[in-house]
Amino acid sequence: MNAIPQEFQITTPLVQDTYLVNGELKKWTGKTTEVYSTISSTVEYKPTLLGSIPFMGEAEALEVAESAQNAFNNGQGLWPTMKVVDRIKCMENFVAQMKTTRTEVVKLLMWEIGKTLGDSEKEFDRTVEYINDTIESYKELNSQSAHFSKVQGINAMVRRGPLGVVLCLGPYNYPLNETFTLLIPALIMGNPVIFKPAKHGVLLISPLLEAFRSSFPKGVISIVYGRGREIASPIMRSGKVDILALIGNSKSAIALQDQHPNKNRLRLVLGLEAKNPAIILPDADLDLAIQECIAGTLSFNGQRCTALKILYVHESIAEEFNKRFATKVDSLAFGNPWDKEVSLTPLPETEKPAYIQELIDDATSKGARVINAKGGEHSDNFIFPAVLFPINKEMRVYHEEQFGPVVPILTFKDIQEPLNDMAESNYGQQVSLFGKNIKTIAPLIDTLVNLVCRVNLNSSCQRGPDVFPFTGRKDSAFGTLSIHDALRSFSIRTFVASKDNAYNNEILQELLNSAASNFINTDYIL
Repeated sequence: MNAIPQEFQITTPLVQDTYLVNGELKKWTGKTTEVYSTISSTVEYKPTLLGSIPFMGEAEALEVAESAQNAFNNGQGLWPTMKVVDRIKCMENFVAQMKTTRTEVVKLLMWEIGKTLGDSEKEFDRTVEYINDTIESYKELNSQSAHFSKVQGINAMVRRGPLGVVLCLGPYNYPLNETFTLLIPALIMGNPVIFKPAKHGVLLISPLLEAFRSSFPKGVISIVYGRGREIASPIMRSGKVDILALIGNSKSAIALQDQHPNKNRLRLVLGLEAKNPAIILPDADLDLAIQECIAGTLSFNGQRCTALKILYVHESIAEEFNKRFATKVDSLAFGNPWDKEVSLTPLPETEKPAYIQELIDDATSKGARVINAKGGEHSDNFIFPAVLFPINKEMRVYHEEQFGPVVPILTFKDIQEPLNDMAESNYGQQVSLFGKNIKTIAPLIDTLVNLVCRVNLNSSCQRGPDVFPFTGRKDSAFGTLSIHDALRSFSIRTFVASKDNAYNNEILQELLNSAASNFINTDYIL
């Protein structure tokens, strides 16, 4: 490994000894958990101590649940009743402070989850852009609602209102961006939020704590630390959560839902697993398909829910595709996140290389081969991507979402084979389709849009741009996230109605003229 540049070195571990509750950064004096990076800062391999976080339990979980519930106060709280323009000012204040933390957050992104310098910078910048775009979308939503409609002798003003307390749990692979695609729209719509950072990517929230504390009224945002079962479980059992917002594992989502005493009252916004396939047709541009499939399978070492996790290659081009694809994989550079031109980086989960090896061993014992020379090579904190061929349905790697550097390939003769497999799958997020002949592509598109929620033509699967809906069928998602849709996912339509007569109309006019109500107004926010 190359020497660590001065600006990226960890000189002093970050001791996170406060948590945010009721508008206060409260000192933590109890048990702590050390946070390590799998990246070594010494010549001889040794995990690097990055810092420590509080190890909290049920008492702190119930403390923040009560704080959030008090902030909502049965819909009477300052935040849920605040004017839209004032909530927007709070969010603008937050994002202005957030921008000042870029260097520190980017550095921690690299160390905590092994994301490259370029991708870490992109994640931060994209998150800032997402917040600003959400603010603009909320202004537009407010403007569309700032009028009365008259229907069948009834005057009504219809707006979107908050639902209540949100428990927000984000993923480790995008601990800033994907977490904030839940947290930001939930907040701005008037919901108090309880946020527990992911197990990896937890310290990078530390530079933002003061921005959260100073930008929002007390109890509106709470930030706690610890294991999910110690923190999230008692919060759910309290019954004080109205929305579970989670990006992660379906088993965790189901377990948390089951602990809520009134499941019928619980709104869900979930981004879960996916096993996105690529289908490479006989007439595909192989140069383009290979380039996109490399990015799709191995960007951030395959640790993305939108990653391509299985490749279907038509048998007539499989030999050529496999040969060139395997060579391309072997040419990918491995190194630390700040190294120039690096594609593959250390895995943040210490147990992940062993898990990937299990998948390789299982597949090879059932007839697959590792077709790239470097496939499966181990280092202290990594396993080199293995390209496995041919895959069959008896293998674990066919069924399991690997979330790491292993690429399963299988061939097809009839297009109905991958279509049937997708229909039988538990997942339905996206697909990549590579080909050119529109007589073939047209009916395929018409079928694929009914199996998944995004069909990527001659390109790898991805989430953005954030204005597009991000969701999935079956076990892949519940609710839709995009800038536009997320504001609706974290709110409910609510309205004031009155019979169209002189008595009521005079009252409505007085309400508008006096600006006494934050709900009944026709303010236009520029």
